[in-house]
Formats: sequence, structure tokens, C-alpha cells
Amino acid sequence: MQEPTFFILTALAEEPRHGYGVIQAVESLSDGRIRLRPGTLYAALDRLAADGLVALHREEAVDGRLRRYYRLTERGVTGLAAEVERLRTNAAIAAARIRPTVARPAIEPA
Repeated sequence: MQEPTFFILTALAEEPRHGYGVIQAVESLSDGRIRLRPGTLYAALDRLAADGLVALHREEAVDGRLRRYYRLTERGVTGLAAEVERLRTNAAIAAARIRPTVARPAIEPA
């Protein structure tokens, strides 16, 4: 799963959000590292909806414009949880390999 997708699903795990709300949440959750453009977000939401990971929650008119709210589906929750576990496992493997290297001083060639 690509990082933007991970953060989109994470943003929707908390509560249903409209597009701009997802953009703001992703930027906040990623500490500003990921800044989604609207076109990128809506293409991702369409793909995630086609995959059954997100669904349209509701629509409302605000200032004459249609605002769509999206929610995570049960399949989305399962997929996000699996990705979290995959990341934890990978991080643990890397951490176990780094610790011995960090603990001993580097030997300089003569």
C-alpha cells in the first residue's frame, strides 16, 4: 500500500470526511509530508471505492456546491489493519538488524 493511500484510509478510520477534510487530515497525520491535490485525492477515492475500501457516506449541498462525505468500509478497516500489522512487522525486522550495528562501534579500515 502506498503511503498516501495509507493516510487516506487512516483519515477515514476516525470518521467520515469530505474531500477537503481528508486533504487536511492527511497533511496533519503525515506532519506535512503528504499534501494531496484535489485531483489526486478524488482519483484515489474513486479507486478505493472501486476496491470496496471506502464508500460514499452522504452528500450535502454547501453554498450551492455538492459536498461528498466518504467513510471506511469493513473491508477498508480490515485492509488498513493488515497494512498496520505489515508495517509493524517490517519495522521490527529492521530494528532488530539495526540494534546490533548501532550498539558496537564502527571499525575503521587501517
